[in-house]
Amino acid sequence: RENFIHLCNPHLEKMKEDILYHFALGTGTHDFPTLFGDVKFVCVGGSPSRMKAFIAYIAEELGLGSPGCDYPNICAGTDRYAMYKVGPVLSVSHGMGIPSISIMLHELIKLLYHAKCSDITIIRIGTSGGIGLEPGSVVITRQSVDATFKPQLEQVVLGKTVIRSTNLDEQLAKELMQCSKEIGQFHTVIGNTMCTLDFYEGQGRLDGAICLYDEEEKLQYLKNAYESGVRNIEMESSVFAAMCNLSGVKAAVVCVTLLNRLEGDQISSPHDVLVEYQQRPQKLVGYFIKKSLGKV
Repeated sequence: RENFIHLCNPHLEKMKEDILYHFALGTGTHDFPTLFGDVKFVCVGGSPSRMKAFIAYIAEELGLGSPGCDYPNICAGTDRYAMYKVGPVLSVSHGMGIPSISIMLHELIKLLYHAKCSDITIIRIGTSGGIGLEPGSVVITRQSVDATFKPQLEQVVLGKTVIRSTNLDEQLAKELMQCSKEIGQFHTVIGNTMCTLDFYEGQGRLDGAICLYDEEEKLQYLKNAYESGVRNIEMESSVFAAMCNLSGVKAAVVCVTLLNRLEGDQISSPHDVLVEYQQRPQKLVGYFIKKSLGKV
């Protein structure tokens, strides 16, 4: 059924137990439907502390927690990822880069499947470098594109190159954009997001340990990206979009920009300003969840 998680792996049906090693959870040791069966919204982000802050924020917004209440890490048996839950919301960290989020998503999607969850929405909230946008702008991703601006994830499986689509749910993006208009607190756009394999050379920075191009070449590349529709750069959205597509999950990426890459490479805003910027995707997604649950 379309509103349930779809697993593209027939081998799992033959397994007596499924151990989600990097979550320190397993179907033989945990009752997934009881623990997670009511989940409707999953928010993922790089930092464990940020995802814990998000679950505390959403608990207060939904009236499901008290100030100062602590939320236990469901994945306390491992130091790879952190997971928190309140009501119908699951908050999970994914680390940095495509390999890290890919591992997390394999186990998260299986968790949701084993829990018999339905009508799931997964949203990545995070930070990014903007292109042609003022710092603090929020970008809702239309498509994740690779470093050549193609909307695809190229992956090698069994020695063969596999190409997967990285489109994201168009209606969900529009709903999030409408939520931002209703909040009216920060500039938000829908645009393409470039997903790279690293932070320095892959994003055209001049300040890494290795750089064999000049500033003119860098700026031309970023301008080409802008002209192709790219409005921000990060390192996880392509595999996130591809895996959610294959699993039949409605998904979105909402990232705040910490700087305009056309004006520099290093993040120099004061700490308190960056903290406020990082709260913007949380506010937008929190409002979206409240609205979806009829609490706005």
